[in-house]
Amino acid sequence: MTGISQTVESVSAENRMTNQAAVSRLLRRAVSLSLCVLAWHLASTNHVDLGIVTFQNVPSPLEIVTEGLALLYSKKMLAHLTASMVRVFSGFLMAAGVGISLGLIIGRSRFAEDLLLPPLEMLRPIPAVAWIPLAILMFPSSELSMIFITFTGALFPILLNTIHGVEGVEARLIAAARSLGSGKRAILTEVILPAAAPSIFTGLSIGMGTAWFCLVTAEMIAGQFGLGYYTWSSYTIQNYAAIVVGMLLIGGLGMASSVLVKKLGDLLMPWRALERKKHD
Repeated sequence: MTGISQTVESVSAENRMTNQAAVSRLLRRAVSLSLCVLAWHLASTNHVDLGIVTFQNVPSPLEIVTEGLALLYSKKMLAHLTASMVRVFSGFLMAAGVGISLGLIIGRSRFAEDLLLPPLEMLRPIPAVAWIPLAILMFPSSELSMIFITFTGALFPILLNTIHGVEGVEARLIAAARSLGSGKRAILTEVILPAAAPSIFTGLSIGMGTAWFCLVTAEMIAGQFGLGYYTWSSYTIQNYAAIVVGMLLIGGLGMASSVLVKKLGDLLMPWRALERKKHD
């Protein structure tokens, strides 16, 4: 009984330490964010001019809150959010399917690598802005063209990280699976995918961020609704507070989307979450 009691006390002490560490990290992040907002407030209200950078026309945090509340209660808020999120997630999900599939094929086959990777590497450095005129010509609607641009933005981080993860799988693991009688499908699902999963989810997280970046670029030019369109139209009418509101909404939604991908990765890779807790 004494041994069981000691074990329970040890587990409880470890849980308390973990909770204290989590609270401490949360406080540090809150303080960091608060200091940034304070610096922004002081610079904007005092119209600081550093020569290279000036805050004379930058709205203060209070103006941003006021404008944000006005947008929140307006009828256009839901339309902007819905349009942007549908475009982002449609392009991202298609990019995830294509990028992971091609990454698995290229990572496992030299023939596929020689055949598919050169044209993909040629297309990869082309920025999202350069795709916009061609996308408008290629697709019958501006909606499809914007989804295509988010797709291209998310595709390459997912593809390259999947290739990297597949190529990094130890040959001994595959050889051991074959020696135990595993077929190609079992090796793929039980060896290669679990081993490459951390790299794949890193690519998915980066791809989500680039999807938002590319979407905003597309909406500024071809959209009629969406957060990118809202930000750009606010600039054209010189509503500076609304510009920052749009930027913060894009940043917040992008961060939330990346956290969602990370949580999904933790759910599918519980061993990674345990390793991170040990590290913390």
